[in-house]
Amino acid sequence: MARFKVTNVPTAVAEIIVGIIMGTSGFNLVKISHDLTFLSNLGVILLMFLSGMEIDFELLKRKNNPKTTSHTGQVVDPLKTATAAFFGIAGMSVILAFFLKAIGLFGEIYLASIIFMTIALGVVIATLKEKDILNRPIGQTILLTAVMGEVIPLLLLTIYASINGGDPEKLWLIILLFVAAIFLLYRFRQPYNWFVKVTKSTTQIDIRLAFFLIFSLVTVAESVGAENILGAFLAGMVMKLLEPSEATKDKLTSIGYGFFIPIFFIVTGVNLNLRSLFARPSALMLLPVLVICFFLAKLPVVLLYFKKFNRRNAFAGGFLTATTITIVLPTLQVARRLQVISAVQSDAFILAAVIVCIVSPIIFNSNFKLTPEDRIKQRVVIIGANTFTMPVIHDLHSNWYSVKVFTADPEHYDIFKSRADLTLLEDLEQDDLLKHGAFNGDIFVAAAHDDKTNYRLGKLAKANGVARVIVRLSQPDADTVKDLEDNEIGVFNFTNVRSALMRALIESPAVYQIMTDTKNVLYSVVVTNTHYTGRHLMDWEFIDKMTVSRIRRDGEWIAPHGSTVIEPGDELIFSGEFEAADRIRHILGKK
Repeated sequence: MARFKVTNVPTAVAEIIVGIIMGTSGFNLVKISHDLTFLSNLGVILLMFLSGMEIDFELLKRKNNPKTTSHTGQVVDPLKTATAAFFGIAGMSVILAFFLKAIGLFGEIYLASIIFMTIALGVVIATLKEKDILNRPIGQTILLTAVMGEVIPLLLLTIYASINGGDPEKLWLIILLFVAAIFLLYRFRQPYNWFVKVTKSTTQIDIRLAFFLIFSLVTVAESVGAENILGAFLAGMVMKLLEPSEATKDKLTSIGYGFFIPIFFIVTGVNLNLRSLFARPSALMLLPVLVICFFLAKLPVVLLYFKKFNRRNAFAGGFLTATTITIVLPTLQVARRLQVISAVQSDAFILAAVIVCIVSPIIFNSNFKLTPEDRIKQRVVIIGANTFTMPVIHDLHSNWYSVKVFTADPEHYDIFKSRADLTLLEDLEQDDLLKHGAFNGDIFVAAAHDDKTNYRLGKLAKANGVARVIVRLSQPDADTVKDLEDNEIGVFNFTNVRSALMRALIESPAVYQIMTDTKNVLYSVVVTNTHYTGRHLMDWEFIDKMTVSRIRRDGEWIAPHGSTVIEPGDELIFSGEFEAADRIRHILGKK
C-alpha cells in the first residue's frame, strides 16, 4: 500500500483482502487450525478493547461539550445532533431489515437491523484525525455518531444472543457485567497513579493491568451469558477512564494492531468463500442489495447534517458514517455460532461491508473540504477591548486561533469594532455572557481594566467548563493569586511581566529578542505524533529548522541533547523562523 501510495483504503480492509487472496477464495495457502482460531479470537477481543479506549468521555459531558457555531451560522450541539442522527439510523435500519424479509433475501430482521446500524469507530477516528477536525463541530458530531453506532449495536447484539441462545432468563445477569466494570474502575482508580510511577521496562505494570481488566471482564461476560466482545469493550472503557498515559496507549495499540488484530482480519478473509457466494444466484443478488442498504441506512445522517453544516461536508460526513467493519465481523461471528445465518449469507454481509469500507473513506476524502472554521485549532474569547488586547489579537496567528472579543463599554466598542470580531454586551454578568456564547471557547481571557471584574469572570469561565482560563491582574494580592492558581486559572501579572522582560533585556538580550520577535517564534508543543517518538532528537528530518530549549516530561524540565529520546506526551519549548516553526508544531502535534 505504501509502495503504490494507496492511502484511502483502511488497513483492516487491506488485511481482509490479503486473507481472501491466501484463503479458500484465492490460492488456498492457509488452512484454519485451532491455533489460528485462538489467535483470531484473541485479536477480536483486543480490537474491541482498543475500540472501547477510543471513546472520548469528555464529549459526553454537557459542560465540556458546549454549543458551537459552524461556519454556516447554525448553532451546533454535537451530542444532540449525533443522538438525533443515530436514532435516524436505527429507524432506517429497521425499515431496511423488514424490506429484506419482504423480498425474501434475508429473514432475520433483528440481526439485519443491528448490522445496518453499526459504524466502524476505529476507521472513522483514523479518517477524522487525518483531516485534523476531531475537535471541530463537524468532527465531534461525526465522532459521537460513530460512538453510538458502536456501543448501542453491541448492547443489542448481547440481548439478541441471549434470547436466541436459549437463555433469555439469564438476561438480567448482564447487569453483573456492568457492576464488575464499575467495581474494577473504583478499585484501580487510585492505585493506577501509583502503578504508573513504579512501572519500568521489566515490569510494565500498566500493560499487566490492561490485560487483567480484559480477562476479568471477558470471563465475567461469558459467565453471565453475555458476549465476550462486550466484556472486552467495557474493559477498554474502564482503561480509558483510568486516564492512561500516551505511552501506555501506544504500547497497547502496538500489541493489538502489531500482531493479534491483523490475524483476526486476515483469518476473516481466509474464511470468506467467494467461489461459493458467486456460484449461488440468490446469494449473488443479495450482495448489491446489502451494499445499497448499508448506504441507505445512513441517509438520515446526511439529511440531518445538511441542516447544520456545509452541504458538501455534510454529504461526506454521512458517507463516512456508512463505514462498517469492526462490529459487523464479531456480529456475524456470533450469528454463525447461534446458527441463525448461513455461511453464504455471512460471506455476503462481510463482502458488502468490505466494499462499503473501501468506498466510504474515499468518498469522504474526495469531497470533504476544510472550511475556515474547520482549520482553526483553538477558539479564544477575550473580555475587554483596549490598547492591551488589540495588539495581542492582531499577533495571534489566524491558522491556529479564532478570536472573539466582548466588551460592555460602548466607547471602546466604537473605537475598536473595525479591528476585531467584537461584540457589545449589556453587562458582564453570567446570563448575558452565556447568551452570547462567551464560554464557548477553548481559551478564555479576562483582560478588562478592573482586577475584581477579571477575577470574577475567570471564576465564572472555569465554572462553565472552559478548559484554559487566563486572568489579567494589575495589582494582585497573594490570596487572590493563590485562589486562582488553586483553581488552575492562569494569572497575567503586569508587574512581574514587565520586570521579567526588563531583566531579560539586561541579562540576555537574545532571549528578549526571541520573545518579542515576530519572525522567529518561540513555540510550545506536546508531541503526540508517534512517528517522532522513541527517536533521538538529532534523527528528526527538520531538526536543523528548530532550536529546542527545554523539554517538560512528567512535570519536570529536562535539558535537551541530540541523543535525547522523545517520549509521547513530552512538551517541547522550541524556536525557529515563523513558517518552519508553524509547520513543525503542526506535525509534532498530530496524533
